[in-house]
Amino acid sequence: MTIEAGDEVVIKYVGRTDEGTVFDTSREAVAAESGLAEAQPDREFTPLTVAVGAGEVITGIEEALPGLAEGDTESIDVPPERGYGEWSEEHVQEYATDELTATLGGQRPEVGQYVETEQGAAAEITAVDDDISTVDFNPPLAGETLHFEIEVLTVTEQSTTE
Repeated sequence: MTIEAGDEVVIKYVGRTDEGTVFDTSREAVAAESGLAEAQPDREFTPLTVAVGAGEVITGIEEALPGLAEGDTESIDVPPERGYGEWSEEHVQEYATDELTATLGGQRPEVGQYVETEQGAAAEITAVDDDISTVDFNPPLAGETLHFEIEVLTVTEQSTTE
């Protein structure tokens, strides 16, 4: 049975950047080998369940699943517009360093530090001086072409009721 919109699929995956760096995976051995397991010690690297067409994964993966079947493996290249979007200057904001320090509970901001937005997204502090600090709200993988290896473990057909 091939995957169609509405089906629930369970996949294993490895995501790499153009440079070959593993940025995400569901494979525990790959996570250990790449250092992700050490960087994310509380995470379980297990297969991902996706409702196809529900927008639960990036567009490039969502579009690659229909037509695949249980047991299939596929290599997928996802350009920025089908992944996390292009990097945009519009997503970079400047703040008074004193205000940002107050927001951080009195801790002076540091370049490379991440802050969490009210929506739960991470933003990187990219510049700090006495007066102004710059925060980049672009997703960390914005502008990157991503390369995924996907293995379809199971497909559960959408139930239709009339």
